Amino acid sequence: MGVSAQPVPILSDNYAWLLRDAATGATAIVDPAEAGPIEAAVDRAGGRLDLILLTHHHADHVAATDAIRARYAARVIGAEADAHRLPGLDRAVANGDTVLLGESAARVIETPGHTRGHIAYFFPDGAVLACGDTLFSLGCGRLLEGTAAEMFRSLGKLAALPAETLVCCGHEYTASNARFALHADPANAALKARAKAVARLRAEGQPTVPSRMGDELAENPFLRARDIAAFADLRARKDKF
Repeated sequence: MGVSAQPVPILSDNYAWLLRDAATGATAIVDPAEAGPIEAAVDRAGGRLDLILLTHHHADHVAATDAIRARYAARVIGAEADAHRLPGLDRAVANGDTVLLGESAARVIETPGHTRGHIAYFFPDGAVLACGDTLFSLGCGRLLEGTAAEMFRSLGKLAALPAETLVCCGHEYTASNARFALHADPANAALKARAKAVARLRAEGQPTVPSRMGDELAENPFLRARDIAAFADLRARKDKF
């Protein structure tokens, strides 16, 4: 039971996420930036869409929000702190708020760093984390508006979630992230094995996400950084890699 998560490839390397509550059939889409593939995914799943969950304001995460809302009469939820630059919200949320999808409840987690108003949604029943561009498989988001200290704290919040948590991130960046991760942590045996698996999946045209939090803790150099200074150094090196 609980919430299941299906990646929906959109644009060049983005993912929207189709979430479904098993008990009621209620569904949500996370970060709809391209209408066609999302409408096809929703229609294949039965044509019901209850919620649109936004993680941050960038166009490659929100551009199709109004089109999807109009077609399915879905309610739009996003960060109160970013309401001024998101599509019109039916509900504005902040850290610690609860979002209900059918019988499943998500906790809103504020995760500034990539953007000031970035949020994530964690569904304990199903262990699904929709984290946008804060945490990636083997990587993390660029510091476009926030500081290294903010991102380090945001990642710490996510790292504290259960090991079985599914990391449903916003982009297919794992292969390029793996190259930097191996450069930063060349002796990590688990990371080496993960990089090989990622290469196989991409060669087959398959998604590399969701990943699991326990694997990210063992393999993602940004989650393994011991302090803010080490994290800032990693992020700066990745920006130039």
